[in-house]
Amino acid sequence: MYLPITPAQTCAAAWLKAATTVNAAPGHEAHNVIIDVAEPLSEAAPDRRVIQLVDSYLRSKEAMPVQAVANTIFPQDLYRRHGAPKLYDVYQNVYEHIKKQGDWGRYFERMIRRKTSAGKVINPLGDMVAKMKKHVHGDGKTFRNIYELTISDPTLDIPIYDPERDAGPVMNRQCLSFLSFKLDHDNRLMLTAVYRNHYYVERLLGNLFGLARLMAFVGNEAGVPVGPLTVVSTHAVIDAPKGGGRKGINQLLSECGAAYETSAAA
Repeated sequence: MYLPITPAQTCAAAWLKAATTVNAAPGHEAHNVIIDVAEPLSEAAPDRRVIQLVDSYLRSKEAMPVQAVANTIFPQDLYRRHGAPKLYDVYQNVYEHIKKQGDWGRYFERMIRRKTSAGKVINPLGDMVAKMKKHVHGDGKTFRNIYELTISDPTLDIPIYDPERDAGPVMNRQCLSFLSFKLDHDNRLMLTAVYRNHYYVERLLGNLFGLARLMAFVGNEAGVPVGPLTVVSTHAVIDAPKGGGRKGINQLLSECGAAYETSAAA
Protein backbone atom coordinates (compact mmCIF):
# COMPACT_ATOMS: atom_id res chain seq x y z
CA MET A 1 0.00 0.00 0.00
CA TYR A 2 1.34 3.39 -0.94
CA LEU A 3 0.06 6.91 -1.49
CA PRO A 4 1.62 8.76 -4.44
CA ILE A 5 1.42 12.54 -4.30
CA THR A 6 1.04 14.44 -7.55
CA PRO A 7 4.57 15.62 -8.49
CA ALA A 8 5.30 19.29 -7.80
CA GLN A 9 7.85 21.76 -9.11
CA THR A 10 8.94 23.24 -5.77
CA CYS A 11 9.36 22.17 -2.17
CA ALA A 12 6.59 24.41 -0.87
CA ALA A 13 4.14 23.22 -3.53
CA ALA A 14 5.06 19.60 -2.78
CA TRP A 15 4.49 20.18 0.95
CA LEU A 16 1.02 21.61 0.31
CA LYS A 17 0.00 18.74 -1.96
CA ALA A 18 1.28 16.11 0.46
CA ALA A 19 -0.18 17.74 3.56
CA THR A 20 -3.56 18.28 1.91
CA THR A 21 -3.71 14.68 0.68
CA VAL A 22 -2.74 13.13 4.00
CA ASN A 23 -5.07 15.48 5.87
CA ALA A 24 -7.95 14.06 3.82
CA ALA A 25 -6.96 10.44 4.57
CA PRO A 26 -8.68 8.43 7.34
CA GLY A 27 -7.31 9.48 10.70
CA HIS A 28 -5.27 12.20 8.98
CA GLU A 29 -2.44 9.74 8.45
CA ALA A 30 -1.09 7.50 5.70
CA HIS A 31 1.64 4.98 4.98
CA ASN A 32 4.31 4.95 2.29
CA VAL A 33 3.61 8.44 1.04
CA ILE A 34 5.75 9.28 -1.98
CA ILE A 35 6.58 12.93 -2.67
CA ASP A 36 8.45 14.08 -5.77
CA VAL A 37 9.90 17.57 -6.27
CA ALA A 38 11.09 18.35 -9.80
CA GLU A 39 13.05 21.51 -8.98
CA PRO A 40 13.84 21.48 -5.24
CA LEU A 41 15.99 24.62 -5.44
CA SER A 42 13.35 26.72 -7.19
CA GLU A 43 11.25 29.21 -5.29
CA ALA A 44 8.61 31.64 -6.59
CA ALA A 45 6.43 34.25 -4.91
CA PRO A 46 3.64 31.79 -3.95
CA ASP A 47 6.23 29.49 -2.39
CA ARG A 48 7.58 32.31 -0.26
CA ARG A 49 4.05 33.15 0.84
CA VAL A 50 3.50 29.53 1.90
CA ILE A 51 6.74 29.55 3.89
CA GLN A 52 5.62 32.74 5.61
CA LEU A 53 2.23 31.28 6.47
CA VAL A 54 3.66 28.03 7.82
CA ASP A 55 6.32 29.90 9.79
CA SER A 56 3.74 32.16 11.38
CA TYR A 57 1.59 29.19 12.31
CA LEU A 58 4.49 27.24 13.83
CA ARG A 59 5.77 30.20 15.80
CA SER A 60 2.29 30.84 17.18
CA LYS A 61 2.35 27.28 18.53
CA GLU A 62 5.89 27.65 19.92
CA ALA A 63 7.13 25.08 17.40
CA MET A 64 10.40 25.20 15.45
CA PRO A 65 10.22 27.49 12.41
CA VAL A 66 10.90 26.17 8.91
CA GLN A 67 14.48 27.43 8.79
CA ALA A 68 15.39 25.78 12.11
CA VAL A 69 14.07 22.42 10.92
CA ALA A 70 15.97 22.77 7.63
CA ASN A 71 19.18 23.46 9.55
CA THR A 72 19.00 20.08 11.27
CA ILE A 73 19.70 18.51 7.86
CA PHE A 74 22.03 21.09 6.39
CA PRO A 75 23.46 24.25 8.06
CA GLN A 76 23.15 26.56 5.08
CA ASP A 77 24.43 29.72 6.77
CA LEU A 78 27.59 27.99 8.02
CA TYR A 79 28.31 26.70 4.52
CA ARG A 80 27.72 30.14 3.02
CA ARG A 81 30.14 31.74 5.47
CA HIS A 82 32.86 29.12 5.62
CA GLY A 83 32.57 26.86 2.58
CA ALA A 84 33.88 23.32 2.47
CA PRO A 85 35.84 21.60 3.90
CA LYS A 86 36.00 24.14 6.74
CA LEU A 87 32.26 23.71 7.25
CA TYR A 88 32.80 20.31 8.85
CA ASP A 89 35.09 21.57 11.61
CA VAL A 90 33.03 24.69 12.24
CA TYR A 91 29.89 22.61 12.59
CA GLN A 92 31.55 20.33 15.12
CA ASN A 93 32.17 23.37 17.34
CA VAL A 94 28.55 24.46 16.93
CA TYR A 95 27.40 20.91 17.56
CA GLU A 96 28.80 20.99 21.09
CA HIS A 97 26.12 23.60 21.83
CA ILE A 98 23.40 21.85 19.82
CA LYS A 99 23.72 18.52 21.63
CA LYS A 100 23.06 20.19 24.97
CA GLN A 101 19.54 20.89 23.71
CA GLY A 102 18.70 17.21 23.25
CA ASP A 103 19.28 14.30 20.92
CA TRP A 104 16.76 15.24 18.21
CA GLY A 105 17.69 17.20 15.11
CA ARG A 106 21.33 16.21 14.72
CA TYR A 107 21.10 14.72 11.26
CA PHE A 108 24.00 16.66 9.76
CA GLU A 109 26.28 15.65 12.61
CA ARG A 110 25.41 12.02 11.97
CA MET A 111 26.29 12.48 8.30
CA ILE A 112 29.76 13.91 8.82
CA ARG A 113 31.25 12.08 11.79
CA ARG A 114 31.54 8.39 12.44
CA LYS A 115 33.95 6.34 14.47
CA THR A 116 34.69 2.97 12.89
CA SER A 117 35.15 -0.26 14.82
CA ALA A 118 38.90 0.30 14.42
CA GLY A 119 38.63 3.65 16.18
CA LYS A 120 39.18 5.80 13.09
CA VAL A 121 36.99 8.88 12.72
CA ILE A 122 35.68 9.35 9.18
CA ASN A 123 33.39 11.80 7.40
CA PRO A 124 30.85 9.76 5.36
CA LEU A 125 29.34 12.79 3.63
CA GLY A 126 32.72 14.29 2.74
CA ASP A 127 33.99 10.94 1.51
CA MET A 128 30.88 10.43 -0.61
CA VAL A 129 31.21 13.86 -2.23
CA ALA A 130 34.89 13.25 -3.00
CA LYS A 131 34.09 9.87 -4.52
CA MET A 132 31.33 11.33 -6.68
CA LYS A 133 33.53 14.16 -7.89
CA LYS A 134 36.33 11.76 -8.79
CA HIS A 135 34.00 9.49 -10.74
CA VAL A 136 32.28 12.30 -12.63
CA HIS A 137 35.36 14.34 -13.50
CA GLY A 138 37.98 11.60 -13.66
CA ASP A 139 39.05 9.54 -16.63
CA GLY A 140 37.42 6.32 -15.47
CA LYS A 141 33.86 5.04 -15.39
CA THR A 142 31.17 7.14 -13.72
CA PHE A 143 29.32 5.03 -11.17
CA ARG A 144 25.77 6.29 -10.72
CA ASN A 145 24.28 4.16 -7.95
CA ILE A 146 26.79 3.90 -5.11
CA TYR A 147 26.27 7.07 -3.10
CA GLU A 148 24.35 6.40 0.10
CA LEU A 149 24.34 7.63 3.69
CA THR A 150 23.10 5.34 6.40
CA ILE A 151 25.77 5.83 9.07
CA SER A 152 27.29 8.48 11.29
CA ASP A 153 26.95 8.64 15.01
CA PRO A 154 29.86 10.70 16.40
CA THR A 155 31.11 7.89 18.65
CA LEU A 156 29.55 4.63 17.48
CA ASP A 157 29.28 2.66 14.26
CA ILE A 158 25.52 3.17 13.88
CA PRO A 159 23.04 4.52 11.32
CA ILE A 160 21.24 7.85 10.99
CA TYR A 161 18.42 6.01 12.69
CA ASP A 162 20.12 4.26 15.60
CA PRO A 163 18.09 1.30 16.91
CA GLU A 164 19.94 1.44 20.22
CA ARG A 165 19.31 5.10 20.97
CA ASP A 166 16.24 5.84 18.89
CA ALA A 167 13.97 2.82 19.17
CA GLY A 168 13.43 3.00 22.93
CA PRO A 169 11.87 6.42 23.60
CA VAL A 170 8.80 7.12 21.51
CA MET A 171 9.06 10.91 21.14
CA ASN A 172 11.67 13.28 19.67
CA ARG A 173 13.72 10.53 18.05
CA GLN A 174 15.53 10.51 14.72
CA CYS A 175 13.00 9.92 11.93
CA LEU A 176 15.25 10.24 8.88
CA SER A 177 16.44 6.71 8.16
CA PHE A 178 18.21 6.64 4.82
CA LEU A 179 19.63 8.90 2.10
CA SER A 180 20.30 7.56 -1.39
CA PHE A 181 21.99 9.83 -3.92
CA LYS A 182 21.97 8.89 -7.61
CA LEU A 183 23.32 10.33 -10.86
CA ASP A 184 21.16 10.10 -13.97
CA HIS A 185 22.61 9.73 -17.48
CA ASP A 186 23.10 13.50 -17.69
CA ASN A 187 24.96 13.40 -14.35
CA ARG A 188 22.16 15.25 -12.62
CA LEU A 189 22.07 14.61 -8.89
CA MET A 190 18.95 12.90 -7.56
CA LEU A 191 18.14 12.19 -3.92
CA THR A 192 15.70 9.79 -2.28
CA ALA A 193 15.15 10.23 1.45
CA VAL A 194 13.29 7.68 3.57
CA TYR A 195 11.54 8.64 6.82
CA ARG A 196 10.25 6.06 9.27
CA ASN A 197 7.78 8.60 10.69
CA HIS A 198 6.97 12.08 9.47
CA TYR A 199 5.13 15.02 11.00
CA TYR A 200 3.75 16.92 8.05
CA VAL A 201 2.84 20.14 9.85
CA GLU A 202 5.83 20.70 12.13
CA ARG A 203 8.57 19.04 10.07
CA LEU A 204 7.90 18.25 6.43
CA LEU A 205 8.34 21.69 4.88
CA GLY A 206 11.59 22.31 6.76
CA ASN A 207 12.77 18.79 5.93
CA LEU A 208 12.18 19.37 2.22
CA PHE A 209 14.21 22.59 2.28
CA GLY A 210 16.97 20.96 4.31
CA LEU A 211 17.22 18.07 1.86
CA ALA A 212 17.22 20.49 -1.08
CA ARG A 213 20.08 22.44 0.48
CA LEU A 214 21.96 19.23 1.14
CA MET A 215 21.54 18.39 -2.55
CA ALA A 216 22.82 21.83 -3.51
CA PHE A 217 25.88 21.29 -1.32
CA VAL A 218 26.66 17.87 -2.79
CA GLY A 219 26.05 19.12 -6.32
CA ASN A 220 28.22 22.20 -5.84
CA GLU A 221 31.10 20.32 -4.25
CA ALA A 222 30.98 17.39 -6.69
CA GLY A 223 30.44 19.60 -9.72
CA VAL A 224 27.09 18.20 -10.86
CA PRO A 225 23.69 19.86 -11.44
CA VAL A 226 20.82 19.24 -9.04
CA GLY A 227 17.89 17.15 -10.23
CA PRO A 228 14.72 15.93 -8.52
CA LEU A 229 14.13 15.14 -4.86
CA THR A 230 11.99 12.20 -3.72
CA VAL A 231 10.82 11.66 -0.15
CA VAL A 232 9.22 8.45 1.07
CA SER A 233 7.38 8.74 4.38
CA THR A 234 6.71 5.20 5.56
CA HIS A 235 4.29 6.77 8.03
CA ALA A 236 2.95 10.30 7.67
CA VAL A 237 0.63 12.18 9.98
CA ILE A 238 -0.97 15.60 10.09
CA ASP A 239 0.22 16.49 13.57
CA ALA A 240 -1.28 19.17 15.76
CA PRO A 241 1.42 21.35 17.37
CA LYS A 242 0.86 22.51 20.93
CA GLY A 243 -2.33 24.50 21.15
CA GLY A 244 -3.24 23.69 17.55
CA GLY A 245 -6.43 22.01 16.45
CA ARG A 246 -7.89 20.54 13.29
CA LYS A 247 -9.68 23.77 12.44
CA GLY A 248 -6.44 25.77 12.53
CA ILE A 249 -4.62 23.24 10.35
CA ASN A 250 -7.44 23.27 7.80
CA GLN A 251 -7.31 27.05 7.74
CA LEU A 252 -3.54 26.99 7.23
CA LEU A 253 -3.83 24.60 4.29
CA SER A 254 -6.62 26.69 2.79
CA GLU A 255 -4.60 29.91 3.03
CA CYS A 256 -1.56 28.22 1.51
CA GLY A 257 -3.68 26.91 -1.36
CA ALA A 258 -5.02 30.41 -1.96
CA ALA A 259 -1.45 31.66 -2.46
CA TYR A 260 -1.10 29.49 -5.55
CA GLU A 261 -4.63 30.22 -6.79
CA THR A 262 -4.00 33.96 -6.59
CA SER A 263 -0.74 33.58 -8.49
CA ALA A 264 -2.39 31.49 -11.22
CA ALA A 265 -5.15 34.04 -11.63
CA ALA A 266 -2.79 37.00 -11.91
